[in-house]
Amino acid sequence: MKPQRLHKIIAACGLASRRGAERLIKEGRVAVDGQIVTSQGLMVSLQSSTVTVDGQTVASPQPLAYYMFHKPKGFVTTLSDPQGRPTIRDFLLHLSVRVFPVGRLDLDVSGLLILTNDGELATRLMHPSSLVPKVYRAKVIGKPDKSFTDLLSSGNLIIGGKPAAPAKATIVKSGPDKGYVELTLTEGRRHQVKLMCAAAGHPVAILKRISYGGLPLPEDLPSGNLRPLDDDQIKTLKGLVGLD
Repeated sequence: MKPQRLHKIIAACGLASRRGAERLIKEGRVAVDGQIVTSQGLMVSLQSSTVTVDGQTVASPQPLAYYMFHKPKGFVTTLSDPQGRPTIRDFLLHLSVRVFPVGRLDLDVSGLLILTNDGELATRLMHPSSLVPKVYRAKVIGKPDKSFTDLLSSGNLIIGGKPAAPAKATIVKSGPDKGYVELTLTEGRRHQVKLMCAAAGHPVAILKRISYGGLPLPEDLPSGNLRPLDDDQIKTLKGLVGLD
């Protein structure tokens, strides 16, 4: 393997985007053969040098991998949890490469989660400026009506002390004491769907993400299972964030 710039090696290993890797180096969190490196541009080969990030050895870059995962409820969207809660890690142990979740779904939320070791793509997808569309189906308490969906899409709904970005909202089914609503968001605040629905008068009882970045959750992908993205799906995600 030919020597490469240090930040490119870190990014290729899926630990961060190239820009994120540059920050890790600047912050003094990267060492080469035991020596902290803070300057950019150092040429390194993992065949002849040992690179560590926060004390952990960086392995040779793995092939880039991209998956969609049907996350079940009751699992944290991390690979480890200090509180000892179940994580999605157990669903990934059979993979030959290590992948990481793009964004997160709450413990009690199910649905589509993208997994990859492509640090550059993941970082761009999660950046607020990317405006990646995410579609959720929510079972809400009470009978939602047009005033509810109008408020969600108005841009005037206040959560966390500031207006939430407009969400496209459609009532799928409505009964006397419950309803089903689909919401499309491009903003990504923590617990956003739950906060918006509660602020609009109909708290969420059950929440599932059914699409991410234009990729729908396949009906034939059972909960707890994953499958590789095909070339067109990878191209769709990269196209959203300006990557070739």
